[in-house]
Amino acid sequence: MPKRRISAQPGIAPEARFSAGTMFAALYGTLDPLALVDHEPKPDAHALFYQRSIAMGWLDDRSAGGGSEAGMNRASGLWSMNDAGWNHPLAAADTDLISWFQVEASRVADDRPLPVQPFLQCAASATARVGAIDLSAVQILLPLGGLVDAERPPYAPVPAMQTKDWFPAGHQSIATPAQVVIASGQGYAVTDIADQLADQVDSLSGGVFDRVTLELIESGALLLPPFGDQFWGGPALRGVRMQGHLCEWTTDSIGWLSEVVGDAGARLGIQCPVLITVTRA
Repeated sequence: MPKRRISAQPGIAPEARFSAGTMFAALYGTLDPLALVDHEPKPDAHALFYQRSIAMGWLDDRSAGGGSEAGMNRASGLWSMNDAGWNHPLAAADTDLISWFQVEASRVADDRPLPVQPFLQCAASATARVGAIDLSAVQILLPLGGLVDAERPPYAPVPAMQTKDWFPAGHQSIATPAQVVIASGQGYAVTDIADQLADQVDSLSGGVFDRVTLELIESGALLLPPFGDQFWGGPALRGVRMQGHLCEWTTDSIGWLSEVVGDAGARLGIQCPVLITVTRA
């Protein structure tokens, strides 16, 4: 197992290679714990996420020690493991944080988005090993600087669009009111292009996320992330909030929408980490 960080703060694993940057996910809501034998400790979030990453072929194991010396062909995957937990020392006291996960995303292929969908699936699967989740919000930090050099092919200018038909567009019975808040630390990279970003998200995600309103919000309306400001240039001073309807309340749809927001933001010139918070309204 990769060496774990001693300090529970986001950062870039020094041994990581071919990196796009650090992704961080926090799940909020309630957790109905599974019945555990009294003497059994709560399963370790890091171990569960790590094992699930291996099982699904998502773990990038090239940074593990001994590979080249032993002549091993180690797995190239979507991320290398960094850290995870059920609680976080930097989480705001009044939030209903369930779990959090931090990985170092591998370099993104030109015809693929940042791997937010599998990242959130892995996070939810690891959390569900402890209990039943009632998810109220998901917070994702995306390293948009890792998309700057991507040369998107003509058939996939926004790669997530290749899988849009997976989602059940038009099924009002499962559509969920939701809000999407996007912030970029103390800079104004997001708020300066709020209208353009919303227009691109509208044109790309219609049927998956149908926006109704757009507004700029101040820092007091932002859900504070459970990691240090020094990592992403925080704290956020302002943000952009889009309210509308998500076709279904799943980590799949949340992850897909975040991938679209990430690529749209990168196309508009954002090169800093962006924090996306999707909340069930």
